[in-house]
Amino acid sequence: MKKILVTGANGFIGSHLCEMLIASGYEVRALNEYNSFNSWGWLEDVACKDDLEIISGDIRDPFLCKEITTDIDAVFHLAALIAIPYSYRAPQSYIETNVNGTLNICQAALENGVKKIIHTSTSEVYGTAQYVPIDEKHPLQPQSPYSASKIGADMVALSYYNSFKLPVVVARPFNTYGPRQSARAVIPTIITQIMNGAKEIQLGDVRPTRDFNYISDTCRGFMALLECDAAIGEAINIGSNYEISIYDTLCLIKEIMNSNVEFLTDEKRIRPENSEVFRLWCDNTKINTLTGFKPTITIREGLALTVEWFTQRENLIKYKANLYNV
Repeated sequence: MKKILVTGANGFIGSHLCEMLIASGYEVRALNEYNSFNSWGWLEDVACKDDLEIISGDIRDPFLCKEITTDIDAVFHLAALIAIPYSYRAPQSYIETNVNGTLNICQAALENGVKKIIHTSTSEVYGTAQYVPIDEKHPLQPQSPYSASKIGADMVALSYYNSFKLPVVVARPFNTYGPRQSARAVIPTIITQIMNGAKEIQLGDVRPTRDFNYISDTCRGFMALLECDAAIGEAINIGSNYEISIYDTLCLIKEIMNSNVEFLTDEKRIRPENSEVFRLWCDNTKINTLTGFKPTITIREGLALTVEWFTQRENLIKYKANLYNV
């Protein structure tokens, strides 16, 4: 498989994945979300952008999906609305983009004979862990409109495998972090506030735990699934098999940045009571068994690399650290 379509290519994970695909010798068609500024998002910053075939559009349009999957061997489907707080405010848009958009991509891929689709899920579909580590048999719990839309999208993708033998893999990454991540996520929120000289930083609940994965490891997991035919028809976790609390993550960042900043609880950042996911810890046995994949970047190493990227002025100025990013 040589020609790859990446939807959501302009985003955090998508832009890094495009770089890894180009470096591995693939031809890449990159779908950028249409906007009137003609901005390519994070694709503006990648060194390989001249090697990409960049198309602007919207996965909610089935005609566009049919067009962009023409002459494509495999699809990495990452395009989605992902901000959990905004899903409380605009739930219908999450259904239209995440569920209907996935339907459009699957139908277009089926009609155009695409050889493999890697559909991107999220650990949020599991909700608060009923047992740990969380394997792929863990019940799915829609604790936010976002997670509900991703559960729906996963089921649409798998239904195309079961109904039409469309070669679908559901990749379920846990909490990815690193350079270019949106400030709506907790790690960039902490780093950018410290970098902008805050003595007190505002956060939501710091008790929940997460299985954080550095961006290069998540992309390596995607690449491993692309090359694994045994993964077809399966949902597969991509994670580190390690959990850390938000508070301990804050303390580790403070140590790396030599900061004595204190944190304040910002009520705007607190999820509704039954919506908070309090524990995520990935069981990555399945992907390791199928592909041999193991993460290579420790949490301390990954945070240090992330801090280094954010300390560069040309990167930091792209973030509005004084605003709560919904």
